[in-house]
Amino acid sequence: MKFQGIVTVIRVPFLILALILGILGTAVAWYESKRFGTPFHAGYALLATFGLLVAHAAVNIFNDYFDCRSGLDYKTRRTPFSGGSGAIPSGMLTLREALWLGILCFAFIIPIGVFFTVVKGWMLVPLLVLATLLIVLYTPVILKMGYPEWSPGLGLGILPVLGSYFVHVGEYTLSAFIASMPSYFLVHNLLLLNEFPDVDADITIGRRTLPIVLGRKGAAVVFSLFLILVYFWIAGAVILGTMPAWTLLALLTLPIAVQVIRGAFRYDDMDVFLPVMMKNVLLILSIQALLAAGYILGGIF
Repeated sequence: MKFQGIVTVIRVPFLILALILGILGTAVAWYESKRFGTPFHAGYALLATFGLLVAHAAVNIFNDYFDCRSGLDYKTRRTPFSGGSGAIPSGMLTLREALWLGILCFAFIIPIGVFFTVVKGWMLVPLLVLATLLIVLYTPVILKMGYPEWSPGLGLGILPVLGSYFVHVGEYTLSAFIASMPSYFLVHNLLLLNEFPDVDADITIGRRTLPIVLGRKGAAVVFSLFLILVYFWIAGAVILGTMPAWTLLALLTLPIAVQVIRGAFRYDDMDVFLPVMMKNVLLILSIQALLAAGYILGGIF
């Protein structure tokens, strides 16, 4: 098993999302500890964020494994954001090596989950079980269901934020759920836009992503509505007092969002669409980073 193959299949740059989600959940918990005196533990924050990074790596590995096993990764046009990592088709890893690497990453997560369950209570178990099911079932089952984008929105959006929050306070709160919803919309959209170049290859193995079910134009409309909803959600939550006013910093990304929405309808021209996919990634990371910064600033001032 080559080191280069491990780094490639894990898709290290993609792990930035998990890092930011961990920081966001931690920032919400820290904000509430300053405002309301709820528990906060810096060591738990670091351990939970490490667990998220390993879990996200496992997702990436299993996705490559199942895509290569089905033959999909040998048919897709690979881009920096879609079509798999290329580690297995290029020979850097074998299918068997990728499978065992994914299992190893998964094994790393188990003791972390057990630890937090012991110190913070059994209510963490449903979240961990749901996250596990999403990791295992996403590629072989959920992607063939007709609307699979809800799964990454939940598993790589809401659950990481709630989990990173739970390890401090030992409960799920409405405020944490409200803070996690922009991540649902954004990660949903991250996967949705990245599916556009894979439509033809995905059809051959029976996948039913939104660009296939609705067509690319219909999927671009859904993408646009979800992105607009992010800003309304943040503004509405601030008006209702459920998110600190500093989180309005996320609205600074609106000019980029307008560019991405326009570009989402240029799916027929890959020379135009690929830069749009890049802007979408930066937009998604920036909004969530600014939300985290907003919670931190809200706790300071």
